[in-house]
Amino acid sequence: MAGAASTKRSGMSDERRRRLRLEISREAARLFWEQGVDGTSGDQIAEAVGLSTRTIWRHFRSKESCAEPIVYKGVEWEMSMLRSWPPELSLEEHISAEQRRYRSEADETVRADDALALKMIRLADDEPALRTAWLMACDQIEREMAEIVAVRLRLPADDLQIRLHAASATAALRIISEHIGAALLAGTDPKEFADAHESLAEAIRNATGNAIGDPITP
Repeated sequence: MAGAASTKRSGMSDERRRRLRLEISREAARLFWEQGVDGTSGDQIAEAVGLSTRTIWRHFRSKESCAEPIVYKGVEWEMSMLRSWPPELSLEEHISAEQRRYRSEADETVRADDALALKMIRLADDEPALRTAWLMACDQIEREMAEIVAVRLRLPADDLQIRLHAASATAALRIISEHIGAALLAGTDPKEFADAHESLAEAIRNATGNAIGDPITP
């Protein structure tokens, strides 16, 4: 209730706030990639977005945290795909279908955000502050993953086994994202990852001891 009152007082809807944070994050990520985190200031981020520095600090606790919304974009497709996983399909079938849909429907903005996210995930290897942003995104992913696994196994999301499966599946997703991102940025032909959906499905199956991956039977 207090959060809703605060939003009302600020005159900004949750959706507008989300869009503004993402806009700030895009510019911050571009600057981080071009000139490094240390070489980028909050004033520069504000100038790139066309806002005051004070406004930047109203939305983010530090310049490094500005990367968080775009970092999450690096796995947003995967999480959206898993949340929409129909019970009657195997993980392989569903991922394959969703990849085809992404290729035909994703617009330039979505693809640009995905590419920028890969750059931030790669940069996180060398920048501890960005690593923190990436790991915070993974923590959020793990919580969502627990809900997804719980539905598949018909157990509460706070069940210990569900939490262990979610942690393992999230770790697999993180490592695959880092591996593919680093390879693509190093110049690897994207065609080399044409079967990435199979690798992701296999990794999630292995991480959960094959507990999830098959269709759910009535």
